[in-house]
Amino acid sequence: MAATWKIVNLERLTQLGDHIDVVNNAHWEAIDQDPDGNSGRVYGSQHFSTDDLSSFTAYEELTKDQVIAWVKEALGEDRVSEIETDIQDQIAELANPSVKNGTPW
Repeated sequence: MAATWKIVNLERLTQLGDHIDVVNNAHWEAIDQDPDGNSGRVYGSQHFSTDDLSSFTAYEELTKDQVIAWVKEALGEDRVSEIETDIQDQIAELANPSVKNGTPW
Protein backbone atom coordinates (compact mmCIF):
# COMPACT_ATOMS: atom_id res chain seq x y z
CA MET A 1 0.00 0.00 0.00
CA ALA A 2 1.12 3.50 -0.71
CA ALA A 3 -0.44 6.69 0.53
CA THR A 4 -2.26 8.86 -1.96
CA TRP A 5 -1.52 12.56 -1.60
CA LYS A 6 -4.18 15.11 -2.48
CA ILE A 7 -4.39 18.87 -2.50
CA VAL A 8 -7.58 19.91 -0.73
CA ASN A 9 -7.30 23.68 -1.12
CA LEU A 10 -4.86 26.36 -2.23
CA GLU A 11 -4.63 29.77 -0.61
CA ARG A 12 -3.29 32.55 -2.80
CA LEU A 13 -2.46 36.19 -2.63
CA THR A 14 -4.57 38.02 -5.20
CA GLN A 15 -1.65 40.28 -6.12
CA LEU A 16 2.01 40.36 -5.16
CA GLY A 17 4.07 42.85 -7.09
CA ASP A 18 3.55 42.10 -10.78
CA HIS A 19 2.15 38.63 -10.07
CA ILE A 20 -1.50 37.70 -9.71
CA ASP A 21 -2.85 34.75 -7.70
CA VAL A 22 0.38 33.73 -5.96
CA VAL A 23 -0.08 30.46 -4.07
CA ASN A 24 1.32 30.77 -0.57
CA ASN A 25 -0.33 27.87 1.27
CA ALA A 26 -1.55 24.39 0.35
CA HIS A 27 -3.91 22.29 2.42
CA TRP A 28 -3.20 18.62 1.78
CA GLU A 29 -4.13 15.14 2.89
CA ALA A 30 -2.45 11.79 2.57
CA ILE A 31 -4.68 8.72 2.74
CA ASP A 32 -4.52 4.98 2.31
CA GLN A 33 -6.82 1.99 2.78
CA ASP A 34 -6.25 -1.73 3.14
CA PRO A 35 -8.33 -4.37 1.29
CA ASP A 36 -10.58 -4.76 4.36
CA GLY A 37 -11.58 -1.09 4.29
CA ASN A 38 -9.43 0.09 7.20
CA SER A 39 -8.11 3.53 6.36
CA GLY A 40 -5.65 6.07 7.67
CA ARG A 41 -5.39 9.78 7.00
CA VAL A 42 -3.13 12.70 7.81
CA TYR A 43 -4.17 16.27 7.00
CA GLY A 44 -1.99 19.34 7.05
CA SER A 45 -1.12 22.63 5.46
CA GLN A 46 2.16 23.84 4.06
CA HIS A 47 3.16 27.48 3.74
CA PHE A 48 5.26 28.51 0.75
CA SER A 49 7.62 31.46 0.84
CA THR A 50 6.85 34.22 -1.64
CA ASP A 51 10.27 35.85 -1.28
CA ASP A 52 11.60 34.51 -4.59
CA LEU A 53 9.15 34.38 -7.49
CA SER A 54 11.76 33.73 -10.19
CA SER A 55 10.20 30.34 -10.96
CA PHE A 56 6.60 31.58 -10.61
CA THR A 57 3.92 29.45 -12.25
CA ALA A 58 0.61 31.09 -13.12
CA TYR A 59 -2.24 29.81 -10.98
CA GLU A 60 -4.18 28.57 -14.02
CA GLU A 61 -1.19 26.50 -15.13
CA LEU A 62 -0.59 24.69 -11.83
CA THR A 63 -1.14 20.95 -11.71
CA LYS A 64 -1.95 18.84 -8.68
CA ASP A 65 1.24 16.83 -9.22
CA GLN A 66 3.31 20.01 -9.22
CA VAL A 67 1.77 21.28 -5.98
CA ILE A 68 2.07 17.85 -4.32
CA ALA A 69 5.76 17.90 -5.26
CA TRP A 70 6.09 21.38 -3.67
CA VAL A 71 4.43 20.12 -0.48
CA LYS A 72 6.63 17.02 -0.25
CA GLU A 73 9.77 19.04 -0.97
CA ALA A 74 8.86 21.58 1.71
CA LEU A 75 8.10 18.82 4.23
CA GLY A 76 11.29 16.93 3.44
CA GLU A 77 11.82 13.21 2.87
CA ASP A 78 11.96 12.34 6.57
CA ARG A 79 8.64 14.04 7.38
CA VAL A 80 6.93 12.54 4.31
CA SER A 81 8.13 9.10 5.45
CA GLU A 82 6.85 9.77 9.00
CA ILE A 83 3.43 10.76 7.64
CA GLU A 84 3.17 7.66 5.47
CA THR A 85 4.28 5.45 8.37
CA ASP A 86 1.67 7.09 10.62
CA ILE A 87 -1.02 6.25 8.07
CA GLN A 88 0.08 2.61 7.94
CA ASP A 89 0.11 2.52 11.76
CA GLN A 90 -3.47 3.85 11.82
CA ILE A 91 -4.55 1.12 9.42
CA ALA A 92 -2.74 -1.58 11.41
CA GLU A 93 -4.39 -0.39 14.64
CA LEU A 94 -7.84 -0.59 13.05
CA ALA A 95 -7.12 -4.06 11.65
CA ASN A 96 -5.75 -5.34 14.99
CA PRO A 97 -6.84 -2.99 17.78
CA SER A 98 -4.63 -2.77 20.85
CA VAL A 99 -7.63 -1.61 22.91
CA LYS A 100 -11.16 -2.97 22.66
CA ASN A 101 -14.42 -1.89 24.26
CA GLY A 102 -17.44 -3.84 25.40
CA THR A 103 -18.77 -6.07 28.12
CA PRO A 104 -18.64 -9.88 28.35
CA TRP A 105 -22.40 -10.29 28.86
